[in-house]
Amino acid sequence: MQERLVDRHPEVPADQLVAQMTPPPMFDEVSFASYIPDPKQPSQAAAVRKAEDFSGRVGEIHRAVNKKGLFGRRKQLSGAGLYLDGGFGVGKTHLLASIFHSAPAPKSFGTFGELTNLVGALGFDNSVERLARNSVLCIDEFELDDPGDTMLVSRLLTELSARGVSIAATSNTLPGQLGEGRFAAQDFLREIKKLGAIFESVRVDGPDYRHRDLPPAPDPTSTSALTERAAATPGSTLDAFDPLLKHLSTLHPSKYGALISGVSAVYIADVHPVTDQAVALRIVVLADRLYDASVPVTVSGAKLDEIFSEEMLDGGYRKKYLRAISRLLALSRFEAAAT
Repeated sequence: MQERLVDRHPEVPADQLVAQMTPPPMFDEVSFASYIPDPKQPSQAAAVRKAEDFSGRVGEIHRAVNKKGLFGRRKQLSGAGLYLDGGFGVGKTHLLASIFHSAPAPKSFGTFGELTNLVGALGFDNSVERLARNSVLCIDEFELDDPGDTMLVSRLLTELSARGVSIAATSNTLPGQLGEGRFAAQDFLREIKKLGAIFESVRVDGPDYRHRDLPPAPDPTSTSALTERAAATPGSTLDAFDPLLKHLSTLHPSKYGALISGVSAVYIADVHPVTDQAVALRIVVLADRLYDASVPVTVSGAKLDEIFSEEMLDGGYRKKYLRAISRLLALSRFEAAAT
């Protein structure tokens, strides 16, 4: 019988949330040396050098913090900060994961959403105590669209930095703002007022590598063909779009990774544009977890680049929706290339 995601009800103990804060599998083996800068974009090579320099400082600060003085106390040093500012698919996550891999343990890597989920699951004080042992905290896709979450994370980073934890973060500049590079950085630094002084902002320019020399979004397949392909793919799941969306509403977003654990490919029937923002934001989280795990996605119904309406794309969460579309298209092409 064909497996369905809606039949899965994963449980993730809170004490595992910190342990699983590592880069996605596709970034397991990346390094500064494996980042290939675009010769047409000199900021990319410059960003690699800045990231390597930052990584060196992380190790120095961590060793100094853990070196006890005459009275057996750890030194009080503030962590360093690096902010990688740029568009979609220019390799910022590659550089962030390289920083993580080169830093001494303990260390943590997660998206902004995963970090807020962690605080929600463990509580603020407990999260600080667990993360304060780190040499570095790497935050991918730092988001400024929710004032409450931004203030929460800003407070968390202030506490961690004061205890010697270095912070590296990435975010995205909207495609229409790529010529206005510093605006995203200014927004970031303004929102983390107390931490602004420790962050060095580094620009990473370039086109989305996921779209370089690639064809447009694959046309959706028919529902009957979708069913046949799912049945012929071991370890895959097949769900109807609306029941899947309903199921996602019953799960905390921190469980979406466990929801797709071990799945080889995801097939979704009868996809259509969504109009409810809460539903759309759940799709964003699912798209992130699918992309992290490199799980191919195939659909029937509407094209994946039509999943969010123009009205939604023009709203406050535009950046998230564009990232989700970019990632879903990459996963759909991955499946198409395999057939």
